[in-house]
Amino acid sequence: MKNILITGVAGFIGSKVAECLIHQGFSITGIDNLKTGRIENVPEGVNFINGDCANSEIFQKKSFQGINFHTIIHFAGQSSGEISFDDPIQDLSDNCVSTLNLLQLARKISCTRFIYASSMSVYGEAQVESVDENHATKPLSMYAVGKLASENYLKIYKQYGISSVSLRLFNTYGPGQNMSNLRQGMVSIYVAQALEKKSIVIKGSADRFRDFIYIDDVIQIVNYFVKNDFVGSEIYNVCTGIKTKVSTLIDVIKSEFVKDTIHVDFKDSTPGDQFGIVGNNNKLIEKLGDIDFTDIKDGIQKFIKSIKT
Repeated sequence: MKNILITGVAGFIGSKVAECLIHQGFSITGIDNLKTGRIENVPEGVNFINGDCANSEIFQKKSFQGINFHTIIHFAGQSSGEISFDDPIQDLSDNCVSTLNLLQLARKISCTRFIYASSMSVYGEAQVESVDENHATKPLSMYAVGKLASENYLKIYKQYGISSVSLRLFNTYGPGQNMSNLRQGMVSIYVAQALEKKSIVIKGSADRFRDFIYIDDVIQIVNYFVKNDFVGSEIYNVCTGIKTKVSTLIDVIKSEFVKDTIHVDFKDSTPGDQFGIVGNNNKLIEKLGDIDFTDIKDGIQKFIKSIKT
């Protein structure tokens, strides 16, 4: 039975990854400081450790002694560009110090496989509508700077025999997303507002656009990299390659509330927000083969149904 370490195991994506791998027979140790994650999200069977990856002392606990991890999957961290402006030092700790601590752990225990949750935000304001992994990176937020820095740390740690995959996640949404955090996750913010207030506040233009990817598709991709070899320090866009305007997203959400009138209000955009970005996923498809991505209408329908039931 292979041992996997997952950080952010009580969070949206980390908990889903853990659940998927447990069902396949992997032994999972999970870390989460429960700042935004919820203990009830942690799947049964996880060796759970309540702690902060930015604190190196956590790795001295008995829970880590004698375990040879096959792979480290790093999903923990502060995940909002807007929030990163509130406390840049804390964002640095959450998103960079944590990565370095885990890389040091990997080096110490001779774990040679590291999967990192990066972000499409590293591209900043893209110069083309469809960005591939070779596009220039010009972060617009402290959060994005930290994600890009961690990618570069991973490249440096190649010299210690640690192979890594940085997954530049585009806008991920779906069941299990944090519905109480109204400053992170465009889809979850709009859905939460529609459910609770029958009103949606859009910060910025309705002509902005994104590449939205459903949680199950992300888990499928992460699962592939857990089960297959990778060498060096690789970077992949995790996206559908489909452009969706904010106005279209709002229409899709409103279509799920046929008995209610959903009001839409506009406010100024938030600091560091990208106007529009769509990912080029050719490299990912070449690696994994064809992926049957979930259509935005089907994904939103499943998401809202999961909340209502």
